[in-house]
Amino acid sequence: MHAFVPYMMKTRSYSSFLTRILLINLPHIALSNIAVAGSANLDTFLPIHRLPQPGENLTLLPDTYPLTDVPGGKGCNQAIACRKLSRQKCAFLGRIGSDDGGDIIARVLQEHDVNVDHLQKCRDLPTGRGYVFLEKDTGKVSAVVSGGSNLYGWGDFQESAEEHVHELLQELLELKSHVDVDNVSLMKHCLLLQREVPEFVNLMLAKCAKKQNIIVLQDTGGEDRGISREMLSYCDYIMPNLTELQRLVRSLDDTKDNDNTFQQPLDPTNLTRIIELAKKLQENGANHVLVTMGEHGSLLVQSNGRVIFQQACDLEQDMYVVDETGAGDCFRAAFAVALSERKIEGDCTLQDDEKTTSIRECMKFASAAGALAVTKQGAVPSIPSREEVHALLAKQKDDAFHRVCDIPRGGRDDSEEYYEFPYMFGSRLNSMKDRPELWPAPLNDVREWVKRQGTIRGLGCVDFNYPQHFTSWSSAEAKLALEEVGLVAGAVCLRYPTKFARGAMNHPDETMRREAIEMTKDAARTARELGCNEVVIWSAYDGYDYPFQVNYREKWNQLVKAFQECCDAFPDIKWSLEFKPTDENTRFFTVPSTGAALLLVKEIDRPNMGLTLDVGHMLMAGENPGQSISMVGDKLFGIQLNDGYTRLAAEDGMMFGSIHPTMALEIMYQLQQIHFSGHLYFDTFPQRSDPVREAEYNIESVKKFYKAAKLLTDKGSIKQIMDEHDAIAAMKLVNEVLKAAY
Repeated sequence: MHAFVPYMMKTRSYSSFLTRILLINLPHIALSNIAVAGSANLDTFLPIHRLPQPGENLTLLPDTYPLTDVPGGKGCNQAIACRKLSRQKCAFLGRIGSDDGGDIIARVLQEHDVNVDHLQKCRDLPTGRGYVFLEKDTGKVSAVVSGGSNLYGWGDFQESAEEHVHELLQELLELKSHVDVDNVSLMKHCLLLQREVPEFVNLMLAKCAKKQNIIVLQDTGGEDRGISREMLSYCDYIMPNLTELQRLVRSLDDTKDNDNTFQQPLDPTNLTRIIELAKKLQENGANHVLVTMGEHGSLLVQSNGRVIFQQACDLEQDMYVVDETGAGDCFRAAFAVALSERKIEGDCTLQDDEKTTSIRECMKFASAAGALAVTKQGAVPSIPSREEVHALLAKQKDDAFHRVCDIPRGGRDDSEEYYEFPYMFGSRLNSMKDRPELWPAPLNDVREWVKRQGTIRGLGCVDFNYPQHFTSWSSAEAKLALEEVGLVAGAVCLRYPTKFARGAMNHPDETMRREAIEMTKDAARTARELGCNEVVIWSAYDGYDYPFQVNYREKWNQLVKAFQECCDAFPDIKWSLEFKPTDENTRFFTVPSTGAALLLVKEIDRPNMGLTLDVGHMLMAGENPGQSISMVGDKLFGIQLNDGYTRLAAEDGMMFGSIHPTMALEIMYQLQQIHFSGHLYFDTFPQRSDPVREAEYNIESVKKFYKAAKLLTDKGSIKQIMDEHDAIAAMKLVNEVLKAAY
């Protein structure tokens, strides 16, 4: 049992602490509307060129020295950030040691006008310490933290937790009659938690706060540990970064083989996968999940299924990344401040779109604060003022600052089925030329095609053909056009022009092969400019027509080397080969099947090289699409959905599931089994049909097949059926789930 003394004034109970700083607003008394409970450390910064390898010793960079005794810790950082960014007071609940470090932290908090009445000293424990490895070239940081009083100074809190809960409720009931109700209704009270203190502290505080309608925000940074379903249920906002998101989901996964799902770092551009993991937290009790992705922005999955993406804030030209230490703390504190000042939660006077706008403004404010925090060294010194944040926001371009992707998550409708669907939809842009009499303007320009696609209910992205779709405008103009209709770029699809009729990467002339490779790289540059990270290559001309016409091994090796060059030149781009067995331009393609395509990917041997499978192409090759998808597994970067009659060399481009519904069901089932994380693209040819209505029908059909596939898994009997090769039982189950889904 450790001895405690309050840093200032007399000791109060924790329930009184919550009541006094959060819930009452007595006339003429300036009280806090944000409380921060968490850690306080003194940090030592070590400037290095890179992190050491196991067993390796490194020295600091030349002419540098450690920067010592810098106040930090997630709780301390966020308390000061809340005070600097807010019009209201902020109170801090924490533990410091009875040493000089504790005095430094308390003094800094007081200098920033943070209420420290419940910052307690632990007489026989040291103050927490952080040792931060700062890579000077990039500003990236890694740290080792010695918890000290932050971890071991809460014994009294644990022993009397139930008493504190009871006292809190009693005091609220007695004092509620003295509250200025009109004033209280104008603000939201927030409790901001982190994970550098014991979990029982957070759990008790969250439980008390939840009962009193205080908004609980849980920063999941700190100690590397899982989180309980009980804790998730008490939090209004769970706020992980990408690493923490994976860790939390893994800790809640009850299956024995869950580690295989999380071997690779989470790709910040793979919004579908990020949303999927956020929804897994919600399945385990979480409400709103706000994921921070550094320079890639932030993403909020709300409890009603709506998804909001906020792009990272652009710094001014004379600002540079110096130190990322406190950027996440600053972002979360700023979000809490903005949330406390806006009427959002439970306000029945606001419509859903107004609430979305309000929450988006909170994310904007947080984005600007987090961006400014990387421009100075040290977590506390880098915290910007409220005025600095507003100044940076004022200089942002609205058309480049935010994207709301509640539309791409499978449609604009608000049905329950919509919220359960994890994929973004795209559809063939060239099909917008069909049935021109149904569109009020001439359809002779790609701009009009994009506008027409913007009317498709449920569409989320556009895949552009390169270079054909960029002859009359720039990628910047295309991106702006997408934003105007609420869409985003899904991928850039390379379509080599007819000058490569003798081959692109397989052309017999080395100069032409080089031109084709450079054009392929240009497609990647365009993808970057559009804000997507995938390039799909289908060459109409890489192949042959007659026996003995080409050297097969030579043509194969040319493709391997060309793709290796592209992958290495653009490691942030996912390169995807779309095979086709035959075509009127090329009777035999160099890569004519899924098996051949997999062999090619294996020889290319690059992590950013994969495949896009087209259902019509697989049918032309005599393949079962479900089996092909299963074979490709995590190398499946894209899928193009359609249907056809499977006549020899025919690509019909029919509506998905219209000819082979059982095949369509198995496609969706296998996509679920391999945890496919790309978007769904409709490669159909609606020459005689309304292309808008056709795309909407495809979207509706896919959702039903997806739902049926989920039912197939939920039934539990599918594994036994497959184990026993029971075809009759399989067909009965297929009929059952299709009937239920439709």
